[in-house]
Amino acid sequence: MRVPPFQRYRRFSQISAVFVLGMVVGAVIYNAIFHAGYNVLWLTNQELRLQIEQYRKDIKTLKKYNNTSTVIREIKLRTENSKSEEGAASLDPVSLKEIISQMSSDLEPMRGRSMFDIDTDGKLARLLLDGKIYIVREKEYAVKIRTMLVMEGVLQIWVEIHPYRRT
Repeated sequence: MRVPPFQRYRRFSQISAVFVLGMVVGAVIYNAIFHAGYNVLWLTNQELRLQIEQYRKDIKTLKKYNNTSTVIREIKLRTENSKSEEGAASLDPVSLKEIISQMSSDLEPMRGRSMFDIDTDGKLARLLLDGKIYIVREKEYAVKIRTMLVMEGVLQIWVEIHPYRRT
């Protein structure tokens, strides 16, 4: 039995190897692009879900306290950029939205309260939330209240969120 010479198949095997390698590289690039687009879509979806939930709560409260002008009808939480220490990881948007959602549920009892009682309510909120630790995605974050302002039935709270470090 005669064995055929493999030298004439060497060129064909090199071309087929380059073709298969190109297919693998193309599949990896396509997969990376697909996952990047999906990640952006997922982040947007999470943000919109949280906004919808907040709007539902606001609509419910506004319907309930429509005729009274001296109560807190809406609570807006705003975050300030914290001066991060060297090596501290920045807060990703999904974790930030989740922390704000948890804080909103903690501040929910303040809705419907009189704006003229904000001095006692503000002290209560500061005692409850200032330095509170929230756990999101298996990471701990500390919250520090910077400013509270009530105007026209809207309670606005500026907070600083940073990763919590145990000492």
